[in-house]
Amino acid sequence: KKQTRKMTDPKAKEAQIKAMINQRFVESGEKERLKEMLRAKLVECGWRAEMKNQCRELLKQRGESITVEDLVQELTPRGKAQVPDSVKQELHQRIRKFLATNSSGSSSSKP
Repeated sequence: KKQTRKMTDPKAKEAQIKAMINQRFVESGEKERLKEMLRAKLVECGWRAEMKNQCRELLKQRGESITVEDLVQELTPRGKAQVPDSVKQELHQRIRKFLATNSSGSSSSKP
């Protein structure tokens, strides 16, 4: 039988690594903690209220002709772009810290 994915395939190896990392985040509870931190920061900086306002504006403009899918499609790029850099940086820092303290020695060690 043919193997559908070879471990030498860089995309397959990358997908496997991503799955392992995600599993560690979930099993440790860190994923949920990061989501809660992100929710709190987005509320605190006014991002959530701003997105709510933009949603209301779209509903006023388009009325009943807009679907949930339309709202998501239009607001997602705006929402991602409007997340403050400080929030993104804190999230990235916490992810890097988690990975550094929970690596199984497979990543390069730092002096």
